[in-house]
Amino acid sequence: MTKPVIVVHGGAGTWHPERQNPGIEGVKEAALKGFNILMENGSAVDAVEVAVMSMEDNEVFNAGKGSTFTLDKRIEMEASIMDGKTLKAGAAGLLTDIKNPVHLARIVMEKTDFVFLIGEGAEKLAEIYNLERQNPATELRLKYWKNLREKLLKGEVNYLPRLHELVEQHPELFVYETVGAVALDKEGNVAAATSTGG
Repeated sequence: MTKPVIVVHGGAGTWHPERQNPGIEGVKEAALKGFNILMENGSAVDAVEVAVMSMEDNEVFNAGKGSTFTLDKRIEMEASIMDGKTLKAGAAGLLTDIKNPVHLARIVMEKTDFVFLIGEGAEKLAEIYNLERQNPATELRLKYWKNLREKLLKGEVNYLPRLHELVEQHPELFVYETVGAVALDKEGNVAAATSTGG
């Protein structure tokens, strides 16, 4: 029997100082939830799904609740999951209001013959399985979007073709905080999952 392990990350992007401590606490909470699954003889797939769902439910992360707006004020979430035991994978993308995109990715993996569903097809699958929906927008993400829009309208941002310069000048506007988890269960099986709001 293998000693179970879970590794969780809350994003490698730019973290605003007011979000750092809540982010650390959120990662700890997600890791503990996933580890508890492993300690109760749950699978690595169950553990990574629960850990990532915990972060999707926490608006401090750019996944699920708290997803970042696109420049045209939409939210497009993506998630994926892989089972190392079966080598199956599932992913879902261009999701607008699914509460837990990683759960839909698992449904794609386990209940369909597909690996990746996006947009309308993914939304229809979520409807078939009665997945919970929510508005993932938060006041903080809306504030970031409005700030960028205002700067663009005033000509304070040279948006294109110098995207790299824009990211360097305004890192707070480009949040690359994809969350994820990797777990090893007591049977020696590995699984990984990830979710992002933009």
